[in-house]
Amino acid sequence: MKVSARNVFNGKVRELRPGAVNSEVVLELAGGETLVAVVTMESVDSLKLAVGVEAVALVKAPWVMLMTDAGGIRLSARNCLTGKVVSVADGAVNAEVVIELAGGTKVYSIVTRDAVHELGLVPGAQATAVIKASHVILGVPA
Repeated sequence: MKVSARNVFNGKVRELRPGAVNSEVVLELAGGETLVAVVTMESVDSLKLAVGVEAVALVKAPWVMLMTDAGGIRLSARNCLTGKVVSVADGAVNAEVVIELAGGTKVYSIVTRDAVHELGLVPGAQATAVIKASHVILGVPA
């Protein structure tokens, strides 16, 4: 599968929490990290999602927010993935920041150049990728 999203996470469904309209799906990544997605019950059925099923999560890089020094900050976003900055590619307005999680998974984010400087995003710095569960698109291998 070829997609334009910079973030393609492979994993297995660890938990499924059905609701009346939507379901919360917890995907376990290779390194043990989890990624939470909120999808419709219709999607759960059509994708045949269940605990143990292999799934793919897609997240566009501009949907990934970054933060540093998260001490005491509480967020409504379900996904806060902490790792080390491995690269920063500077552009005219924006920059692409790549964070590597402890398990080796890489998370790509597009943020402004100002944010890169204000947050001190340089290779080796610790940072957290913040992703809303509603920004995670799920699929299953064919």
